[in-house]
Amino acid sequence: MADRNDSWLLFGGSSHEELASELAKELHVKIGNRSIEVFPDGEIGVQILENVRGKDVFVLQSIARHPNHYLMELLIMVDALKRASARSIIAVLPYYGYARQDRKEKSRVPITAKLVADLLEKAGVTRVLTMDLHTEQIQGFFDIPVDNLYARPLFVRTIREMKLKNIIVVSPDVGSNKMASRFAEELKVDIAIVDKRRVNAEKVAVNALIGDVSGKNVVLVDDICSTGGTLKMAAKVCKEAGAKSVLAFVSHGLLIGNALEGAGIDRVYVTDSVPPIDGEKTKVTYISIAPLLKQAIERILTAKSISSLFKS
Repeated sequence: MADRNDSWLLFGGSSHEELASELAKELHVKIGNRSIEVFPDGEIGVQILENVRGKDVFVLQSIARHPNHYLMELLIMVDALKRASARSIIAVLPYYGYARQDRKEKSRVPITAKLVADLLEKAGVTRVLTMDLHTEQIQGFFDIPVDNLYARPLFVRTIREMKLKNIIVVSPDVGSNKMASRFAEELKVDIAIVDKRRVNAEKVAVNALIGDVSGKNVVLVDDICSTGGTLKMAAKVCKEAGAKSVLAFVSHGLLIGNALEGAGIDRVYVTDSVPPIDGEKTKVTYISIAPLLKQAIERILTAKSISSLFKS
């Protein structure tokens, strides 16, 4: 969209201003003016400094790094836009915080991913645009449209540009099987699976490696890397099984603490759905999702299919 359309606006929260600016450049628009301040007692104040009456408004906010703060900031922004008579409010969430709390694995625990969905709807969000949800059934937590994008096409293009030979896609745990299978189908290569058991929130143990990785270039795929335990364990298993190299492709790189230290991974590729930590850019290669978000937003505005973005 070469020119700014007066019927819609793009706003950004404070969680990922770099991505918001990049997206605005892709769309050839200016980011909507708003004021966000934090009072001495920690409360958040928001003022929308644009006329949004009767307009479709997109609000980009990544619920990561400080998820509680940025979630609350997003809810307050949405409430302000609703009270300013915006026609629709589309929450653009590159990373959907609390997505891993999507079911009851133990007694007396919350389903926080559902709670976040309820809060967004109650605040006034009319549509959600996100990417690589931890589990796709989270879409069912909403009673509004949810568009779940995939980083896979960006990663597959990157892998093809490398012109690697003898590739095998490896799922670092059973939960990533579906994601790994789709990668393997597009790359037309075999798949292997690391049978992992989680010991606690930070530690994992491996039971077996299903598949032959000997002499091959391993492509590890996962949706989230937080402490790096799962990927490091999988990379170690693959190297011990004779893998020639190990490359990791992760949709959301939280990379907490020394997540990549001693990983045995030759290179990690992540999207910029989550803002990098200072100094982190030297350890990983970041792939921009701004062009992908741009295409999705254009399709929403023109009522075209978003699923067509992911057809081979």
